[in-house]
Amino acid sequence: MDQTAVINSIDAVGCAEWNALGADTYPFMGHEFLAALEHAHCVGADSGWQPRYLTLRDDRGLAAAVPAYLKSHSYGEFVFDFAWAQAYERAGLRYYPKLILAAPFTPATGPRLLVRADVDRVAAMPRLLGELERYTQQHALSGVHALFLDEETRVACAARGWLLRRDCQFHWTNRGYATFDDYLSTFTAEKRKKARRERRRVTEAGVRFETRFGGELDEALLDHIYALHRDTFLRHGHEPYLTRTFFSEIARTLPESFMVKLAVYQRAVVAVAIFFCSAQALFGRYWGAAADYHSLHFEACYHQGVEFCIERGLARFEPGTQGEHKVSRGFEPVLTWSGHFISDLQFRAAIADYLRREAAAVDAYALEVQGHVPYRGRRRTLEITP
Repeated sequence: MDQTAVINSIDAVGCAEWNALGADTYPFMGHEFLAALEHAHCVGADSGWQPRYLTLRDDRGLAAAVPAYLKSHSYGEFVFDFAWAQAYERAGLRYYPKLILAAPFTPATGPRLLVRADVDRVAAMPRLLGELERYTQQHALSGVHALFLDEETRVACAARGWLLRRDCQFHWTNRGYATFDDYLSTFTAEKRKKARRERRRVTEAGVRFETRFGGELDEALLDHIYALHRDTFLRHGHEPYLTRTFFSEIARTLPESFMVKLAVYQRAVVAVAIFFCSAQALFGRYWGAAADYHSLHFEACYHQGVEFCIERGLARFEPGTQGEHKVSRGFEPVLTWSGHFISDLQFRAAIADYLRREAAAVDAYALEVQGHVPYRGRRRTLEITP
């Protein structure tokens, strides 16, 4: 690898060249997803997300890359550092701008350091992190923050001395279930009865579900899907991160990864759950409803997703952030990771101390929640990685 560059648009790299780095195995790192965010103005311009993709080239072309963004705020990240920004402000220092390694608006674990298959990953990954550190220092940024790291990236960040931060999500694991009933048979009798009653309430209300992939969605249906999803955000006081244009482009460019579950009453779509999927996993993203049906949210966002994974043989289901209500429906606590390079040495030491104390609280919380999973006959263990 003999040429390093920071580019301001994913369009400066060809789709095939970018995806050859392995990005296409995880939809949120694929060229199509990142390009749709740019083209639909979800990132760039006045969004507070300025693309700064780091690229490394060799004599065969693009050898490695990092999807990085210059941030002027901390929204849309789901790894919360507002308290750090306030501490910087009290000290008379600037926390923003900072550099983020992430899939924007997407709290899903995945690769962040992309390397072509024939390139030495052991050498390339620390090289990428080192280039990011240099970029940060050259541009007087407060730090670099790599969010929702897969294991390989977590290890690489730790080896460079970056601070590691953990959080807890709730994921579902496919343990070879043949059917949804086979899956429910692993529950305690009480939890199994509750799950069946929950699903039955939706059916008895006359609501049925249709599965549609991106290539099966016309513009009129996308209008309705977007409106339902937008209403959920408006109820919480802000506009959605993704624009209507994004939905059209992603349905066209990722027709087999973009998927929705439509809740239909009579002939009308009354609710939607929006997902992305890869060959290994399902990722829950957004939800919206036009009417209030008992248990519809749980059915659309969780039970339907689990059933989809069982039917398709997907290994896991990540339904997003928060939500202890997921546990009684078979989702288990899983630790997620971020890595942080803090430029200021005094703040680096202070944040390291904070993260040590926070880690103990997160571990204790995850272990406590693990005791409430609905499965019978065995207490599943939670892996705590130091």
